[in-house]
Amino acid sequence: MAITYHAPPQPTEQPVAPRHRSRVDADVVMDDGTVIRTTVTSSACDVLLFLRELQELFCKEIHDHNSLSKVQEQQGLEEVQQHLHCLVVGLDTEWHQISETGGKPRYQIAVLQLCVGDRCLVYQIFHADYIPAELAAFLANPDFCFVAVGAGGDVKRLHDDCNLEVAHTMDLPQVAAVVLGRPELRQAGLKTLAREVMDTLIEKPKKVTMSKWAAPHLSWEQVRYACIDAFVSFDVGRRLLCEPRV
Repeated sequence: MAITYHAPPQPTEQPVAPRHRSRVDADVVMDDGTVIRTTVTSSACDVLLFLRELQELFCKEIHDHNSLSKVQEQQGLEEVQQHLHCLVVGLDTEWHQISETGGKPRYQIAVLQLCVGDRCLVYQIFHADYIPAELAAFLANPDFCFVAVGAGGDVKRLHDDCNLEVAHTMDLPQVAAVVLGRPELRQAGLKTLAREVMDTLIEKPKKVTMSKWAAPHLSWEQVRYACIDAFVSFDVGRRLLCEPRV
């Protein structure tokens, strides 16, 4: 995978930006040539621009989830009917250790990743000037289905650390196990799901996983890692929920 950087676009109408902000736009290129256009920022202004772009590009795209009838029978996914005709959004978070309580480390969200199609946001929420209400509304929108590995953990962190509620989520290992008829996938991680669903190999180096996600400026390796995680979550979710299966 390769990564290149380019200047951010300049929309005709955009929110007033704070005087000091840090934004990087990156093209992350996967081994199969897929280009993921990624915005890395800690600015609420840039988050608003990203959400506006998603609204323009994707909100009219309604998926017919032909495979969801299979998932409805699985205990713990009774609310799956609410996900019909939803836009799939890849969700992920990265965290950092802030203190130890009783000898146990405590963690806090440092980065929030969202991905739809080839557009990804890597939001350095730990350094955010403020969290825009529009992001809260986006996460709480019942028309969006947020998919992730360990979705419950991401949702809890967002609630506890940022007071953000996510309306609809689906845990990808559970969905894969039911849709593909493979119970062993209930314990699968993202690497396994990428291989089994996308026929794609991804790397998750431990040194990047355990790196300093609260750093003011993320490294190229961190940007790529964060972007790939969110994109693969999106694409696995899209393939499982939106593509018809015989």
